[in-house]
Amino acid sequence: MAPILACAMWGGMTLGGCAGGDFGRTRNNAVTDDMHRWVGVEATGSVGLKSSDFQLTDIERQLRDQAYPLIEPPHSRPLWKSVFGDYKPIESPWRQNVVFDRTAYGRLLIDEPHRSHTSRYAVLMDDVRNDILRFESFYATAWRITELDRKRAASLKLVSALEPKERGDANARMDENALIVQWVEQCLQRRVASYKWALERLVIHAPDNTAASADMLINELASQANAAAGTLVPVRPGRALRVGG
Repeated sequence: MAPILACAMWGGMTLGGCAGGDFGRTRNNAVTDDMHRWVGVEATGSVGLKSSDFQLTDIERQLRDQAYPLIEPPHSRPLWKSVFGDYKPIESPWRQNVVFDRTAYGRLLIDEPHRSHTSRYAVLMDDVRNDILRFESFYATAWRITELDRKRAASLKLVSALEPKERGDANARMDENALIVQWVEQCLQRRVASYKWALERLVIHAPDNTAASADMLINELASQANAAAGTLVPVRPGRALRVGG
């Protein structure tokens, strides 16, 4: 084997061993603490608001970390593909130039080589199941942050010699947190639409009794998303706008 080829293969295996994490995501030891800070900046910037200069609290950082896998478009791909070029910032649904294609996930799922047609159903069900688990964790974090932001808002009236910059950054952070929750809620609706389209096409391409189980999982995710939508009222509803995307 040529030395260059051997080095390339060894490098790829080494990178795969340290970067591939749960659900095909990057492992914690390959990322920085604030790697998802841009999520809040993008959320506020996309609706014409300024982001906060406050440092992220641990739970705010956790919210952004948990939001990213849910706002990232769902993928159907072999595990080795998730190691390279997996991470990139994403535009919020409030950007006017963002076009949602609910067929993209299903087309990739169907077109990509699989050992058998049942493995396509397995990939779909795994993706939906993972989203259900992710959203449960995300929503628990979002609820805690909303409660903390209510306390933050109440405290603004009590802080002595509060500087305008401090007030502005506090309000901006509350807007960021609220918009991230709304971003995830919108993306969940889109993911459900993508999964439904994919299942409908799978039934046509390769009918299988597994389709009933996949349909139940998708309906569970849809019910979860619908039940949660709008339940976390923004602390500053006049600023954190719920706009379509």
